[in-house]
Amino acid sequence: MSPPRPDTRHALPPASEICRLSAVELAESIRARRLSAGEVATAFLDRIETANPLVNAIVSLRDRADILKEAEAADARAKDGAAGPLFGLPLAIKDLAQTRGLTTTFGSPIFADFVPEEDDYFVERIRKAGAIIIGKTNTPEFGFGSNTYNPVFGPTLNAFDPAWTAGGSSGGAAVALALDMVPVADGSDFGGSLRNPAAYNNVYGFRPSQGLVPGGPGPEVFHAQMGVEGPMARNVRDMALLLDVQAGHHPHAPLSYDADGSFLAGLKTPAEGGRIAWLGDLGGHLPLEDGIPALCEASLTRFADAGFVTEPLVPDFDFEALWQAFVVLRQATSGCALKPLYDDPQKRSLLKPEAVWEAEGALRLTAPQIHEAAQIRSAWLRTLLSLFERFDLLALPSAQVFPFAIGTHWPGEVAGRTMNSYHRWMQVSAPATLGACPAVNVPAGFDAKRRPMGMQLIGRPRGDMDVLRAAAAYEATLPWPSGATPSV
Repeated sequence: MSPPRPDTRHALPPASEICRLSAVELAESIRARRLSAGEVATAFLDRIETANPLVNAIVSLRDRADILKEAEAADARAKDGAAGPLFGLPLAIKDLAQTRGLTTTFGSPIFADFVPEEDDYFVERIRKAGAIIIGKTNTPEFGFGSNTYNPVFGPTLNAFDPAWTAGGSSGGAAVALALDMVPVADGSDFGGSLRNPAAYNNVYGFRPSQGLVPGGPGPEVFHAQMGVEGPMARNVRDMALLLDVQAGHHPHAPLSYDADGSFLAGLKTPAEGGRIAWLGDLGGHLPLEDGIPALCEASLTRFADAGFVTEPLVPDFDFEALWQAFVVLRQATSGCALKPLYDDPQKRSLLKPEAVWEAEGALRLTAPQIHEAAQIRSAWLRTLLSLFERFDLLALPSAQVFPFAIGTHWPGEVAGRTMNSYHRWMQVSAPATLGACPAVNVPAGFDAKRRPMGMQLIGRPRGDMDVLRAAAAYEATLPWPSGATPSV
């Protein structure tokens, strides 16, 4: 199906020529002084002024005068040849990441007035790379749930139709990208938060291998590694540009590691083809809304032009046990992290039900349960490694349902099956997470109701470059642009 225009209820004019340039093009133009940082910041701030009131993607936006003053200072430095890879680019940081001097709420009323004194490690790297941080992107409370709304800022609306969810938890980032309010964006992913919102807004989202992007600072540096930070963008090269900045070992993140060269430079070498295993609905285990498998299967045929061969496959594994391991390990990390808030009756009353569910589940866990879940995860890794002896990539849908009504907290039923938790309907994201694998969402098209959908391409652990090359090969076959606004 041909891509739809944005819903007319958004009443948005096309973005300016500057805002439609890729992040790579913008950075090169600023370094070459064909564009000034001030011109670029002004263009994106004008776009935010027009688009953001309709979708609520960017929050805690800094004062325009302060941003333009910072851009003017950047232009002055540019005369002396000072220019990092993100020099002069206006970026908004997901509101789950600490951002020094800028309100960081985590989507929670408990932290509505919290202003960090330090950056998360990857935010610090983004600053050092020359970006101008203009604000934050909206997220659900503590990132729980793949529908971006919270009591501090309210909901973020889908870039294609304000009646639909933006997905989450990087929903604000995905919508800001799709409507050209930022040139590139960061996000984070535990249960699909870089993949699902990208699918719901026709952009790209990349979950890196565990450890490639250092997490922190934080009190837990050895165990809580299932959630990762990564890039979102309107194209694969822009994702690689940001990943180059985010990635690499940090001494305070002992499980982090250095990348093997530049991802952006690595994309100059095209994918050489290979074999893709289409996992579908995992042999009937995953309920999928009607229309999703067909869109993904049609998308996989595009890989033939790049020399890839696709084969249906159902791995021999107990996927219900795998999901239960995900639930246990998530509660053992994210749920336990909430204990200080849960133990305070006043703060507990401000937690959303999903957060309370995670915290109370953590309190009931036993050491043998956590050990068993870890063993299941290890067994899944062994299964994955055996699959990657035969296949170069695994493919799955990025979500089990199309974008749903914004007022629905989470789908209670998918394809006739009851969902017994707020995240069960996103079970399709767990295989990559539990395998510590790189996974990218690529746009898969639209259904008859104009709802976007995406597809995951999953690679072997630390095979991030191969996944990005495959995504770039796929991108080159698409007949529609990414995002939700037509080119000028």
